[in-house]
Amino acid sequence: MTDGGRPAAIRPLVIGAGGMLGRALVRRLEAEFPDAIGATRAEIDILDRFRMEAEIERLEPTVVINSAAWTDVDGCTRDPARALEVNAEGAEHVARAAAASGCRVVQISTDFVFDGRLGRPYVEGDVTAPIQAYGLSKLEGERRVAVAAPDHLIVRTAWLYGEGGDHFVGRILDRARRGEALRVVEDQRGSPTLVDDLADGIASLLRTDHRGVVHLVNAGVASRYELARAALEAVGLGGASRLEAIRTVVPPGGTARPAQSALDTALFTRLTGATPRPWKEALEDYLGSAPRDAEA
Repeated sequence: MTDGGRPAAIRPLVIGAGGMLGRALVRRLEAEFPDAIGATRAEIDILDRFRMEAEIERLEPTVVINSAAWTDVDGCTRDPARALEVNAEGAEHVARAAAASGCRVVQISTDFVFDGRLGRPYVEGDVTAPIQAYGLSKLEGERRVAVAAPDHLIVRTAWLYGEGGDHFVGRILDRARRGEALRVVEDQRGSPTLVDDLADGIASLLRTDHRGVVHLVNAGVASRYELARAALEAVGLGGASRLEAIRTVVPPGGTARPAQSALDTALFTRLTGATPRPWKEALEDYLGSAPRDAEA
């Protein structure tokens, strides 16, 4: 037996293995659990309920991790029906299929289930109040997963970046290298998180029996401006780019984002004994292998 009484033979199935987080999860889990399986959207589509049920029954995992989602926040605002279809109905399909096969389900969720007005990092029991379609769809996904699968774990995370993904850090560096002026908001604060660290934390959680919600991010709080500045400095572009701090302005029909959505990870530490490393350390580690740009 392992931590928390779970069987030693853990066989994870990662749904959404073609995405940035999904790929990181497969890399991490294969290193510890040789029978880990990754399924891309072409192999398991969370909206194709009956095929997914058949595949889960055939593959016989002990835990299903759903990292498939529609994470285009502005796109969700334009098409809230599709956001609910993917992020809520799709999540429910995964949970029902996992429960029918007698295995655990891990659902990846987001800091955007909060309104950002609390003024401190959110703990798991804080009141949720999404302020945009993306957060509403992810919160509804949480609710449906909890109802459909008694053996469930909902992992809320935030501000993801990492290898092979389209993310804020990469976009900032690309624009800086093109010589563009950078205007970045300083009044949105959250928890920048490296997908590899998130994958490590999820692997630790699989060795526990915890059910319910857990927050998992890199430690510390940063504004979008502070994150951009740290990324530029890490690759030697700190003096070459024109980085300007601005305030958030939501245009008519635009998407509101929480002003303070940092997450508290004390529960994760109590469950696993591990403490997430600081966000800046993770960022510098991620960017450390990249060639440094000459200072201007």
